[in-house]
This record gives sequence, C-alpha cells and structure tokens, in this order.
Amino acid sequence: MKVGDRHFRTIWLNEDGQSVDIIDQRWLPHDFRVATLASVDQTAVAIRDMWVRGAPLIGVTAAYGMALQTLADPSDEALDAAYELLHETRPTAINLRWALDTMRAHLKALPPEERRAAAYAKAAELADEDVELSRAIGRNGLEVIRRIAETKKPGEPVNILTHCNAGWLATVDYGTATAPIYLAAEAGIPVHVYVDETRPRNQGAYLTAWEMAGHGISHTLIVDNAGGHLMQHGEIDMVIVGTDRTTADGDVCNKIGTYLKALAARDNNVPFYVGLPSPTIDWTVRDGVREIPIEERPGEEVSSVWGRTEGGEIAQVRVSPDLTPARNPAFDVTPARLITGLITERGIAEASPEGIARLFPEKAGRSP
Repeated sequence: MKVGDRHFRTIWLNEDGQSVDIIDQRWLPHDFRVATLASVDQTAVAIRDMWVRGAPLIGVTAAYGMALQTLADPSDEALDAAYELLHETRPTAINLRWALDTMRAHLKALPPEERRAAAYAKAAELADEDVELSRAIGRNGLEVIRRIAETKKPGEPVNILTHCNAGWLATVDYGTATAPIYLAAEAGIPVHVYVDETRPRNQGAYLTAWEMAGHGISHTLIVDNAGGHLMQHGEIDMVIVGTDRTTADGDVCNKIGTYLKALAARDNNVPFYVGLPSPTIDWTVRDGVREIPIEERPGEEVSSVWGRTEGGEIAQVRVSPDLTPARNPAFDVTPARLITGLITERGIAEASPEGIARLFPEKAGRSP
C-alpha cells in the first residue's frame, strides 16, 4: 500500500542485504518511522513490544528473525535457541509458531553453510505468500460487500464495522479484514467504515483510521462500546474482523472485545465475518475458549494512553489512579456459532469443522 506517493510493505530487506527494515507502528498515526532489525534479539523485542503486530506480520517478522540468527550462528543449537526466544514473545498468534516451524524445518534439512542464503530466501517467500493470501481474501470478501451493495444498499454506502487493526499494517500488504474494503473502493462500491478505537492499545484509532484516511476511504472513529448501539439503529450492514488464531472447529481468537461485537451482531441480525489466511488456522485445537492461550499484557497499557499533545509532542499519560491495578487480557474467543462466515484465500467457509474441511481437505486430515 502507499504512504504518500511511495509504496511500502510493512517489512522488507535493508539495502545492506542483511538487516531487516520495519514500519515501527508504535509511533503511528502521528509519526511515520522505520526501524532496522540487525539481530534475533532485536526482532524478539520488536514483536514483544509491538513495533510490529498482527498475526501474519508477526509470523513473517519471526521468519526474518530466524534468518538474522544465521548471520551470527547457523548451528542447530542456535536455531533452536532463536526459535524459543521468538516463540515466547506473543503466545496467542498461531502464525508465529507456523512461521518458526516452517523456517526451522527448512533450515535443519540443509548443512549449516547453506542456511544463511536459504533462510533469507525462505523468509522472502513467506512474505510474498502473505501478500497473495491477503489479495485472495480481498477478492472473496469483495463479493460479500458487492452483494450487500446490490441487494440492500443500492446507491448508498455499505456501512462496515471493524475491530482492532487487520489492515495492511497487520500483514505484509493489503490486510485481511481490510482487503475487501480496499478492493470495494477500487471497484467503485461506496463504503463507510466505522472504526472501533480498540482499547487498550487503540489499534483502531491509531492504525486502522490512519490507513483509511491515507487511502481516502470514508470512515468514522467510534468508542468500543458504541458498536452495539449503531447495530440496534440499523447503521451497520456488516462486521468484518481479523483473527490471531482460528480453531479447526471455527472458533476465532481475536483482539479483546471481538466477542462482544459478535454477540451484538447476532442480536441485531448483522452479518459477522472474519478475514483469515489459512496459516491462522490451528488444526491441533478444537475448543478455542479452553485451549487457546490468552496473552496477558502489562497493566500499564490499560492505565495509560499515548497521544500527541497540543504542542506536538508524542507522550504517554496516566488515566487511572496510581494505586489502581489493571488486568489486560489481550484477546478473547468468539464461538463459531456467532460467525456468519470465514473469508479465506480459497473462498468463504462456514465456521464449522465441515465448512473449514471443505476448503482445506488436505489440512483437515491432520486434525485430531
């Protein structure tokens, strides 16, 4: 996607051919900064502290982290240590484990002297693959928006509610939940996006709104608790969110607050869709509520907020009493029964074991 007049991916190889450049998302929307990662330790910090975020991008970043490890030491022991370091950074996003498993298996099949070139090539392959997955999700999701536009909203904007950021900043390019929105805009279908602020880290307010504004897409920022009200009054035509892990039975783990949006959508007969690339499906898990580990992040993310002051400074301020503790579960699980459809690169699946298996029969055979 473009920032100004220049096309950017969220991650790319530095011109030195070794280090890796990323968009440092901590400073958006007020400042666009690029950070350079030169080691696996720096990569782990970037993932854990959310310089990069979004399950697909986390996975690709981890793949490049494994490549960076081969610069220092390509041995089996070093690869295993890098794997564990990176895997511990964000336990909920399954793309992280998928990318690390892919990289480690690929590299260990080669002699150490061949691993450096192979690691960079494989990481680049995973990055390109992620872009194609997002494009395919966009094409399939576009048909949902087109159908609503033609049957329910002829000549009017299709109102779409999002939660968190599942845009191009959460992937290598295009995004998952936002890809259909971008393609709809390109196809001339009028859309209006209601952007959940997504406390506590405000990925909607900071990132999704920045993306929408940058691409000229009509949008409105709302507080997290306004979605149900808008649905009650017929102001939302569909909800589309991303996912950090989806079970083989169709439960979806996504940013905290997604479950409540799904409940409100069901109560108001609003279609609730999830955009997901197949690497986000965890074929080893059936019951999302009981089996998916939910990351608990620092309470400071709840008790404080970042923003730009009137003087132009980007600063953090406290919003709760100093002595008040905070809990910060980063994700929740939306049961399959609340989901209208899973928009994948192969089509739209019913959120059920049978629906997912129809699109991915070769993968479903591996489930327990």
